[in-house]
Amino acid sequence: MGPETNAPDLPPYSLGVQALELGADTRAVGLELLETQSREPLRGSAAAPIWAAAFSALAAKEMLLLDFFSHVERAREFCNTHAIAYREAAPRCLVVPCLSTEQLRQLFARFEAETFGMRAGPAAQNADAALENKLSLRGLDAYQTAYTRYTFCAVVEPEDAWVTLLSEGLWPSEVIRRVRPALQPFDVYIARPQ
Repeated sequence: MGPETNAPDLPPYSLGVQALELGADTRAVGLELLETQSREPLRGSAAAPIWAAAFSALAAKEMLLLDFFSHVERAREFCNTHAIAYREAAPRCLVVPCLSTEQLRQLFARFEAETFGMRAGPAAQNADAALENKLSLRGLDAYQTAYTRYTFCAVVEPEDAWVTLLSEGLWPSEVIRRVRPALQPFDVYIARPQ
């Protein structure tokens, strides 16, 4: 058998972390999860536990919520089937408080083809009727005016292996500091900000 063509020291997955320019008043970080060799987006069952570990680490000990606004019936059905708590926040907004990394992994795996939102921080302890009504009406654009009340709000697009993290306190270097220990078991290379 001949030598391997893949570099043996290259981790199979890469998480790119970069500051995003979304306007003078908006602070954001982009996260992109890729297969290192092919540079293709990492999706599905391979990506779900990595995203779950990353978001558990980003939220730390703060309350983490998932916001579903366009596929509410499917989210409700999935949560009922898997005994995951949720609340009907507005006519088209279902809020799921994530208590475990395993629940988060299940949700990432099930909704890998959907866009949904996440938010974390002390403000997530209580219902946010103003934001939840805006999510119901405008989708994740509602985060634009609300993210400063949270540690972060995130627009999650698992199909594209992309997350836009809106935060005043989580810069790329802080995101890397928080997620690095959580991603070590998955052998993920984390690209430092330029």
